[in-house]
This record gives sequence, C-alpha cells and structure tokens, in this order.
Amino acid sequence: MIEKVLIANRGEIALRVIKTCKALGIKTVAVYSDEDRNSLHVKNATEAYHIGEAAPVKSYLNQEKILEVMLSSGTDAVHPGYGFLSENDDFARLCEKNKINFIGPSANSMNLCGDKMRCKEAMLKAKVPTVPGSPGLVNDADEAEKIANGIGYPVMLKSVYGGGGRGIRIVTTDQELRDAYETVTAESIAAVGKSAIIVEKFLEKTRHIEYQMCRDHHGNAVHLFERECSIQRRNQKLIEQTPSPVVDEAKREEIGELVVKAAEAVDYTNLGTAEFLRADNGEFYFIEINARLQVEHPISEMVSGLDFVKLQLDIANGEPLPFKQSDLKMNGYAIECRINAEDTFLDFAPSTGPVPNVTIPSGPSVRCDTYLYPGCTVSPFYDSLMAKLCTWGQTFEESRLRMLNALNDFYIQGVETSIPLYKTILKTDEYKNGQLSTDFLKRFGMIERLEEDLKNQKKEKQIPALASAIMYSEFFQSIVKSQNHSNSSWKNTIGGM
Repeated sequence: MIEKVLIANRGEIALRVIKTCKALGIKTVAVYSDEDRNSLHVKNATEAYHIGEAAPVKSYLNQEKILEVMLSSGTDAVHPGYGFLSENDDFARLCEKNKINFIGPSANSMNLCGDKMRCKEAMLKAKVPTVPGSPGLVNDADEAEKIANGIGYPVMLKSVYGGGGRGIRIVTTDQELRDAYETVTAESIAAVGKSAIIVEKFLEKTRHIEYQMCRDHHGNAVHLFERECSIQRRNQKLIEQTPSPVVDEAKREEIGELVVKAAEAVDYTNLGTAEFLRADNGEFYFIEINARLQVEHPISEMVSGLDFVKLQLDIANGEPLPFKQSDLKMNGYAIECRINAEDTFLDFAPSTGPVPNVTIPSGPSVRCDTYLYPGCTVSPFYDSLMAKLCTWGQTFEESRLRMLNALNDFYIQGVETSIPLYKTILKTDEYKNGQLSTDFLKRFGMIERLEEDLKNQKKEKQIPALASAIMYSEFFQSIVKSQNHSNSSWKNTIGGM
C-alpha cells in the first residue's frame, strides 16, 4: 500500500494531490526550485526538498535529482501531476526500475500514447475513427505536400512529439505548408530533441470534446463522461464545461464505448483522457490520449461525485474499480475557467510579477484550485495558469450565473489576467446557446467585444464619478456661500456696535 507520495510538480496541481493524500493519511513529499521556496505546496507537504534552479530543466525536469529525493526520503510512489514529467515514459520507466509506484499508466503504454502515429494505428485496429491524413510519418515537405493535395486543404502539420497545442500548424496552401514544415520541425526539436511529422485534414468549425477514461490492473474500464473544451487560444483550452451541449445520452454511450476500446487498445491503466474532434456534421474523430490527470478534471469530479486523485491512488495500489459503467451517473452542470496570468490584448502574452493582494472566490458550489496568496509571485519560468475556477449548478444557466458572480469576486492585483475575457464570453448569446467551436474567439470576434465591454465599463464608472464631483462642487460652493454670509453678518454687527 502507498504510504508516502512524492509530487513531481508544483503550483495548484501539487496542492490538489496533497489535499487528497492528507485526507487518506498518506504522507507527501514536495520538491521545489529556487523560485518556489515560499510556495504553498512546499508549506503544505509533509516534507519538502530543494531540487535546483528556477529553470525547469534544472529542477522539475531533472529526473536524476527527483529520483535522488525519492530514494532518500523513502518515497514509495510518485504523482507526476500534469506537464513537466507527467507524460515522459523515460521517467515512468526510471520509477519502475527503482520499484517506485508511478501513479499513471505503464511506461510502455505511455510511450505508445505519446507517439501519435503508433497510437493512431492502434485506434484504427480497434475500429476507433480517426482524422483522415497520412498513413505514417512524412519524410519531407514534398511528401507532406502530396498528401495535403490528396486529402484537400486546409490541413494540419503535427509533430508526433508535440503537446499542449505546440508543434501544430494549420496551412491552406502549398507555400504555407512548406514554411510551416520547417517551423514545426524546429519547434519539436527544441522541445524534445527530435522531430517526426504527420499530416491530417483540418476539420473546420469543429468542437474539441474529450472523455475521461479509467482502467484498473484487472481489465475493468469505464468512461467518466465527456468535457466540452472548444473555447481555446493557440490550441490551448480556456473554458471547459460538462456535459457538452451537443452530446445526448445515446451519443455519450456510443462514444463512451469507443473510449473503453481506446484504453484497451493501448493497455492503458489508471486515469487518462481520450480526445476527439467533433465535426460540424456530428461525426467524432479520435485525435490523441493524454496519459495523465487533466487540468480540467475538477468539473468531472463535480458532476460525478468522485475524487479522481483518490481513484488514481486506489488503482496504483492494485485495487479494482469499485463501480461499473451502469453505476455512474452525471449530476448537474459544471464549468471551469482557467485563470491565466496573461495579457489578452498582447496575443495572450504572459504577465508576471508580484501579487500584493488576492481575493479567492468561495461559496456554495464554487471551487477554486490555486497556488495564489497575498504576497506571492507569478514566475516567468512556468506556465501562466494561476487558478482553476469551477462552478456547479443543477442547470447550465445556474452554473453559468454562478461562474459570472465568482469571476466578479476574483481579485488579483499586480498581473494581467484572463478574467475580463471570460466575463465577456459567458455573457454572449453564442456561449449561452452552446454555439461552441475551436475557433470561437475569432469566429465571434471576442477580443473586439471585450474591448467594447471595457469601454462601456469605463463610461459607466465615469458617470457616477462625474456626478460625485458635481455634487461635491455644489456642496463646497454652498459652504463657501454660507461662510461668506456669516462673515458679512459679523462685520455688520461689529460696525453697529
């Protein structure tokens, strides 16, 4: 049984894992860089160890140093969170070699999931529909161009070793393809030291819908329902919700069965996510498996009533799933907004620095996973995600209104945030009506509408300020007149004496 877990991560996800471990009586080990000495995950863990400089490659990506801490601290399991080493099969294999329980899939399964081409082949064999494209890796730009002309533009160039929206380019002409081929190759080499590219048809006006999947070491597999993740910037998610407005019970069951097949096809154990694109005609196409806990897992917890980190720990301990698919029911609606430190008007550029003050929203059916506290710092070395704000409601509208109120209550001093953009989005008829797509921001001119909202807010603030100034001026004038009258009467009185 797992007794001590090292969390090979930082920020809110490290705190999330610590929270469940504490509830289960499991000791936790935090690791931290120079930049994170005063971080909350360091203070909340049972033990904490310094592992290097701020740069991830010298700390949170340093496998040898993390292994050293695991061995010296008596750790018997490691939770990788998401990002950093979470989908690194070499790290999973290192843990396996040292008899440390990696809370996630096996190294071999992770390797298969991470290789987009091999994973696609496994899905085709399991009869899970995939996006039309190259049958294998393309050798050069000439071959990519030939395939693109065969399936028709627009197409996507995707690095097999990409992730988080990186290593992807959408192109519409031969020349764009050739330019992008060099860029994607360079990005992939810079990120992971190697490159391998596939070509896929770019499906316009698509939805990004993912399914939480779960499989134990005894072959039992279920899906834990879908999440709509279509509102994105630069192929990275901003707002997620569950259930999806376009998935009814019949479709949920249909795609859910494909998800179970996908998990079995790659011999996946523990929790993971099967991601799909839904075309405008209603067809679903598998795109990839994320072999880890997702950023947006809290909203699935809210509608399922399950603790996903506990479920991960139970599976890692070799326990069978305590339920069957028929036992699982969705309850209500949940929305997540990723609160990022970034400037919307500067193409979502990171915004970093001290946070002198912060107010975290709370209340019934409001959840906020965050590392923020008054006096903390948003570091330039790590991801821009500061918090995950989630709300639940018995209806979608209840959850939406609760989210708007929570966003209004969220105050972060010192850095630019994505909060104003989310307020604009959640108020639109397009969002309320479920007209979602991966090009939502561009399609409905959200940045321009945000600008207009901010202008109107400024005007609304100016009117009371002007009224207040006028009232103050009138009050001051009345005081002066009163004083002048008093002085005049005093003088008259003196003169008459």
